[in-house]
Amino acid sequence: MKRLFSIWIFTLVGVVQIFAQPFAFDFSYVGYQQSEKEIPDADVVVFVKWKEGDQSARIQKAIDFVSARKMDKKTGLRGAVLLDKGVFELSQPLRIQTSGVVLRGTDRNQTVLYKKGVDRGAVVYLESEKQMQTLGEPMKLSAPWKLGERKVALPAGCKMGDEILIVRPSTQEWIQKLGCADFGAGKDLGYWGWHPGEIDVRWTRSVVSDGKGGLLLDAPLSMSLGQDDAECYVQRIAGNDWRLKNVGVENLTIDSEYDTTNPKDENHAWEGVYINKVKDGWVRMVNFRHLAGSAVVTQRDASRITVEDCISQAPVSEIGGYRRRTFLCMGEQCLFQRCYSEQGMHDFVAGLCAAGPNAFVQCDGYKSLGYSGAVGPWCTGLLFDNVNIDGNDIKFCNLGLEGYGIGWNTANSLAYQCTAAGIFADSIPDGSNNHVFACWAQFNGSGDFQQCNNHAKPWSRFASLLEKRLGRDVSAQCRVLERERNNVSNNPTYDVAQKMVEEARKPRITMQMWIADSAQFAASVSADKAMAVDKIKERSKKKVDLAHAGKPVFAIKEGKIMVADTLLKGARMNTPWWNGRVRYSAFPKIADAVTRFVPGMEGQGTTTRVDSVVAHLRDKHVVLFNQNYGLWYDRRRDDHERVRRRDGDVWAPFYEQPFARSGQGTAWDGLSKYDLTKLNPWYISRMKELAEKGAWNGLLVINQHYFQHNILEAGAHWVDCPWRPVNNINGTVFPEPVPFAGDKRVWMAEYFYNIDNPVMRQLHKQYIMKMLDAFADEPNVIQSIGEEYTGPYHFTKFWLQTVAEWEAKTGKHVWVALSCNKDVQDAILQDPELRKVVDIIHIEQWYYTQKGLYAPEGGKNLAPRQYQRRLRPGKVTYDDVFKSVSEYRQTYPEKAVIYSGASAPENGKAVMDAGGSCPNVKLHVKCNKSREDGKNDDN
Repeated sequence: MKRLFSIWIFTLVGVVQIFAQPFAFDFSYVGYQQSEKEIPDADVVVFVKWKEGDQSARIQKAIDFVSARKMDKKTGLRGAVLLDKGVFELSQPLRIQTSGVVLRGTDRNQTVLYKKGVDRGAVVYLESEKQMQTLGEPMKLSAPWKLGERKVALPAGCKMGDEILIVRPSTQEWIQKLGCADFGAGKDLGYWGWHPGEIDVRWTRSVVSDGKGGLLLDAPLSMSLGQDDAECYVQRIAGNDWRLKNVGVENLTIDSEYDTTNPKDENHAWEGVYINKVKDGWVRMVNFRHLAGSAVVTQRDASRITVEDCISQAPVSEIGGYRRRTFLCMGEQCLFQRCYSEQGMHDFVAGLCAAGPNAFVQCDGYKSLGYSGAVGPWCTGLLFDNVNIDGNDIKFCNLGLEGYGIGWNTANSLAYQCTAAGIFADSIPDGSNNHVFACWAQFNGSGDFQQCNNHAKPWSRFASLLEKRLGRDVSAQCRVLERERNNVSNNPTYDVAQKMVEEARKPRITMQMWIADSAQFAASVSADKAMAVDKIKERSKKKVDLAHAGKPVFAIKEGKIMVADTLLKGARMNTPWWNGRVRYSAFPKIADAVTRFVPGMEGQGTTTRVDSVVAHLRDKHVVLFNQNYGLWYDRRRDDHERVRRRDGDVWAPFYEQPFARSGQGTAWDGLSKYDLTKLNPWYISRMKELAEKGAWNGLLVINQHYFQHNILEAGAHWVDCPWRPVNNINGTVFPEPVPFAGDKRVWMAEYFYNIDNPVMRQLHKQYIMKMLDAFADEPNVIQSIGEEYTGPYHFTKFWLQTVAEWEAKTGKHVWVALSCNKDVQDAILQDPELRKVVDIIHIEQWYYTQKGLYAPEGGKNLAPRQYQRRLRPGKVTYDDVFKSVSEYRQTYPEKAVIYSGASAPENGKAVMDAGGSCPNVKLHVKCNKSREDGKNDDN
């Protein structure tokens, strides 16, 4: 009887309406204009009628036309570009870079932006070209600031109207307090942990009047700021025009082309809308289909953004880390409301120290493949209000090592009236907490849990807080789907039961249905008063220097590499091929790379924009960019373990391989296996873009076909390698299980270079020819056998013979550099037929030193650094470099000679004096100063 009574009480509690108060922080200061004003309806200025074919230029022309108009000072708007019904194909993304511009569809479902091509960026960018600049020195806080308070002790240098930057540094003391200095194994593996300066939180706020002669922040902060373990500070920001305002995308569908034969294809659009350096913007009533990354991503410098009534369906990607983070917030004061996501890895998440408050309100994930919450460290002040995650979790807790040491993913956050398979919430050692109120799930953690498995009133915490703050009815803008649960009991009367039967016959209203039925687009979709895009006159462009109107001419003349009849002179830069951290403090220190990929982020240290790489190389006087593929794709392998990973939760930055993933099976890293017969289209397209844009500055790109580091030394180098049998669908011939020497080291070179095996020979031949095909029309790409190559004569010969066969078959010629050990190099050059294939002799694995000739033999299964440790080459001087270069220039005067051996950077003059090419001396020719470069610099 007692047991039955307990069950009855529990069931009854589940329908009680709770009026208790949850966590008191005011999360309502989010969204466009902090949700104090409605999103404005811009007047239609330009109409883009549907046409067949690529419409990127037409739509961008319309955007640029509206961008050039005067802004209405009252509304802050310039106008809207209205797109006709129809599928608009795009080969290039669209960019709004001026305040007051809106991109609008005529019909949410019938106006479609269809992105084609292998670019992994966004379809639409809302992004300012300006950078934030600060004024004066940082001002320390004179007194602590309490969590959630706007009335704070501002430094004396602040005045009304200022925009200020508030920074809470991450100190070693605080990191130790939170237990995040390492996540296991102590100091030996401390690199996974948090480091001082990496977890700094920064807010931007305006200083406003309190109406009583005092000053306030325009919105509360999501942390308390004290002086006990961090010296917090404030800096004034120069001006308030560095971010765009009043920009938006609305009432249309964004879709991406993808390879329909590969259900895990990733060589297509990743983001729908990318928002950076925007304050007061929006994305509303937009459908998203077939994306790999995020429907909407807000970057760190995005503030007061509203994303509402949006639906994301049918994502196409691998099932793994950094994929399908559907609605991703790395900004501040962002509101995602009434959003729906299907099959997301992380449907609704904050990332990378996102400074709150940020809110997800009335958001549903269907068939979720991973948790929602925060996927970056220390994303404070996060509200989940009526968020329902189907089949997965909500996590406000310490994730430890996961995601490259996320640790505490949030603090001062609230899950209110949510459902999920599990809800994890923990209290934090610094005294802050995470809160769960009136939610339904399995519960786990040491956080503040109240009214579990109950429903609460008010139905929406956000709507209640906003209504209280504004002092008016907000039901129209919040449009809460409030379900009727009054008088529901396990012991109903007959009449009540019949009423409930009638209710049960009605389909349950899902968030997807609620968005479709309740969202009414009120802005104009009439083109009656709009200008037709095709009537807009083309804007005048900068004059092009006619002497350089065509592509620069690269040539080898009398054994020297020339461009525009001038000897190329300058530095060499090697692409990074492993390591890196997705931390703001790390990005400026990370070298440029074109095949490094950080989904959802573009800029220095992440997915660097090629225009920026070209500009940086030019500024550093680089004429040789040495490109090879990554040692391994996944940063988890930085631990040098040899184990199979339990899943595909890979960690960025990703150093891409030149081989395509197949979408089949499971490789050692948890993603699908490679197909060695297909090139990675994104890898190739990025390299081609670098070559084409860099050509105007006289840049040469060395395309290393192989990377020997994978097949020698540490066993971890090999385990994720695409050529290992467990990682491809092509049946490569290597021993499995791997016979690690000493259960640690690997020697796979003998198998790798075995061209007597017909399978390996054919795979190598196919790959080499595809690489040559890819860059056949790029005159400034130098083909080279491999980075760190110390391989045998027979494989070097095979590689050159394959190149020769390709040239005979296609009738095309590519520049070929011979870079190998001296004995192999000399043997090749002494063969008249092989010598014909070689254009450039590249001295790298041997050179003269003060001790004499340093020339280890090739094909001995030793890596360059292993040779150096054993033979200790000695100091290299001007005379040594001169001798190395001049001997080959005299013996083979028709060949260019490049020197990249020891002491190359400081001995450029020796290279030049000896008749070598690409000496590291100032300065090299700029082929076309008048050419317009791309405008999109790093963020």
